[in-house]
Amino acid sequence: MREDLPLSTTHEVRDRCLCLQLQRAARSIGRRFDSALRPLGLSHGQFSLLTALNRPEPPLLGAVAELLALDRTTLTANLKPLERRGLVRVESDAVDGRRRRLVLTDAGRDVLVEALPVWRHTHDGIDDLLGSLDSAALRDALSALTWELSREETAAVTAP
Repeated sequence: MREDLPLSTTHEVRDRCLCLQLQRAARSIGRRFDSALRPLGLSHGQFSLLTALNRPEPPLLGAVAELLALDRTTLTANLKPLERRGLVRVESDAVDGRRRRLVLTDAGRDVLVEALPVWRHTHDGIDDLLGSLDSAALRDALSALTWELSREETAAVTAP
């Protein structure tokens, strides 16, 4: 072990690193939702994507990418299996054909109707695991952090 990199540094990062803790929690929660949604042929990411499309008007691809905190390339790749299953359609925007709208099909809505009780049950179990921790406050804090960091990233990219 090097003197300038003691084991205490490893422990500090393990115990303090918010990024590490969020990643570990996200992976664990994601595995739980993946397992619950597997009988419906969905992953938790696909469920979130389908839910994001459940709007009165089909959203633009960019808006969905922003909501899900994905880059457009990753979102496009995630859409492919849902398109093959007939759950989603990608259409050109009527006003600007260069823009793409994501359409939740009737089959996609049917899968969401089946998946929602599974999602709710799984979510209730996670809320129970949180115990006395205020899960609504946790979600609010994570959301605020996400959007604030996103604003900072956007400002850094657009700064002269």
